Amino acid sequence: MTFQDLKPKVTEIIARPEQTRDEKLLEICQLLSSSISYYNWVGFYFANHEAKTLHLGPYVGAETDHTVIPFGKGICGQVAESNANFVVPDVSAQDNYIACSFTVKSEIVVPLFVNGQNIGQIDIDSHVIDPFSEEDERFLEFVNQEVAKLY
Repeated sequence: MTFQDLKPKVTEIIARPEQTRDEKLLEICQLLSSSISYYNWVGFYFANHEAKTLHLGPYVGAETDHTVIPFGKGICGQVAESNANFVVPDVSAQDNYIACSFTVKSEIVVPLFVNGQNIGQIDIDSHVIDPFSEEDERFLEFVNQEVAKLY
């Protein structure tokens, strides 16, 4: 399924009045994971700005011990500080990488903004080296713009 095909499905999930926010986020994770072959782990982290930590929200994929990540640590923690997308073509080449699983080869993290504040991010791991393109970045920015409507 193409990113263009997925956009209306994401919008439809966000608009459902009968589901909770977490149910919608989980369904988005499931949609992305099942529709894009190289999206092997899809999840959301949300910021606690007072504690300067990220907290794991809904996700699909292998279980992770990384339920709380300090700002600055790992790819997610760096995005919490930089407010910028971070694409890692090969995680083995990253010094500040928190290994979740030996199967993870690459990662993309896109911040989630609400009223100009970075409140969290979508994090995607892949078992493939260098699968993420600018098209993935633009699509995930769209996903986060939709998700921001829930806040």
